[in-house]
Amino acid sequence: MAENSDRIPRTRIVACGALAREVVETLRLFPEAPLDVTCLPAIWHNTPERIPEGVRAKIRAARAEGVERVLVAYGDCGTGGLLDQVLAEEGASRIEGPHCYAFYAGNDRFAAWAEQDPACFYLTDYLARHFERLIWQGLGLDRFPQLLPDYFGNYTTLVYLSQLDDPALEAGARAAAERLGLTYRHEPVGLGELGGFLAEAARTGASES
Repeated sequence: MAENSDRIPRTRIVACGALAREVVETLRLFPEAPLDVTCLPAIWHNTPERIPEGVRAKIRAARAEGVERVLVAYGDCGTGGLLDQVLAEEGASRIEGPHCYAFYAGNDRFAAWAEQDPACFYLTDYLARHFERLIWQGLGLDRFPQLLPDYFGNYTTLVYLSQLDDPALEAGARAAAERLGLTYRHEPVGLGELGGFLAEAARTGASES
């Protein structure tokens, strides 16, 4: 993986900051692949209207540097199709799926879960790790706990989609479920389709170099 190097990578991955750890660690498995990674702030999920133009800026910056291919590690993520419109205009592509929960779990499996039980709230490793800051404080529940039923009253279950086998993260996810008043369920899904997307990007880049 091209990192801290003067060599221009053939491929750049534009990723959500919530995926940064998993993306970087996966691409370390392909040290000779001519690609690198840049991320946008994970907190932009609270303002998804910023994502499309933020991705566009990253794509154009990559092209200005001479990067040939840009791949995007984002789902639609609440942009209402605007991200895909930007990608079509800029000639870039992204991983399939509406959001990271779906491509971590596998799009088909997640769709089946959502149809079977639509009242689930999902955590990934990133969200379990940063639950206090991003969810509890981010939604203002530290200041206005009376809002808890407004935010979570229609949910029944917290589903933790874990990427790592980490007892501390699982304990944190279980505690989050209790704090939100939700039933807890753990689904160890790993990287799911994100792993395949990144591996294919690395293999394709290496074969063309």
